[in-house]
Amino acid sequence: MARSKPTDSPAPTGGAGRGPGSAGRGRTTGGATAAGAMPAGATAVGASGKAAKPGKPGKAPKAPKLGKDGQPKVGRLKKLGNQARMIKQAYSLTRKNDPKLPWLMLIAFVVVAGLIELVAILFGAPFLFLPIAIVLGVLAAMVVFGRRAQGSAYRQVEGQPGAAAWVLEGMRGDWRVSAGVAGTAQLDAVHRVLGRPGVILVAEGAPARVRGLLAQEKKKVARLVGDTPIYDIVVGDEDGQVPLRKLSTHVMKLPRNLSAAEVNTLGKRMAALGGARMPVPGGPLPGGRQMSISQRQVRRR
Repeated sequence: MARSKPTDSPAPTGGAGRGPGSAGRGRTTGGATAAGAMPAGATAVGASGKAAKPGKPGKAPKAPKLGKDGQPKVGRLKKLGNQARMIKQAYSLTRKNDPKLPWLMLIAFVVVAGLIELVAILFGAPFLFLPIAIVLGVLAAMVVFGRRAQGSAYRQVEGQPGAAAWVLEGMRGDWRVSAGVAGTAQLDAVHRVLGRPGVILVAEGAPARVRGLLAQEKKKVARLVGDTPIYDIVVGDEDGQVPLRKLSTHVMKLPRNLSAAEVNTLGKRMAALGGARMPVPGGPLPGGRQMSISQRQVRRR
């Protein structure tokens, strides 16, 4: 029986017979086929016959770890570096106002280390106690530095508007300071502090003007806090006043009349009084950066 021939014309052979997506074994001319001509899902094959690995997508940067305060955590080495820079800057600023500082620190180091070494010699072990003598000597020098830095900071801010608020805000512990709750155009001010002793009203400025401000604010607070103790303090060097350098010590020595829970409850009630009602300077001196460094020294003491 004679075979019937197909009516369709045969496909041309060679390179002309391959479409863009055909996978024939013929050699390609001019290098690899364009990537846009490969069908979806096809894997490119290199000259060695191995399938080429697809490119890895770019990884998203890791989010920084946050601390309890919601701020990014800082490494220990970075913290030590920041503290060292702060101490160095505070030392430079204090030395400008207190030229005796290096000599006093050196005397403190030599005296303390010398006493430790003298005791070590009496016990017949001078080299054994040498590291202890050095550590205690450095500690004594740092104590002297902290005291002198604190005194220098107080001397700079004394008599400046906002100095009392600066000292109150630098106290350690749970002290809720509302600066400038009352004041005059002459920058006399009354600051309100809430803490374990109760409510503390601190006035700074001319005594003749701040007495009236204190009385008005005390009546306003008394209507809200009831039997909670209210203390009033006037900052100054006259009789019956508290010097600025002793303000934080005076406030922290007041008797503890409230518990922590009572302080929280009282704070919510006192929120009705609002905060500052007069513009209080951001810092007692124009050099805000300098004073912030000195303030950290005061806080550590």
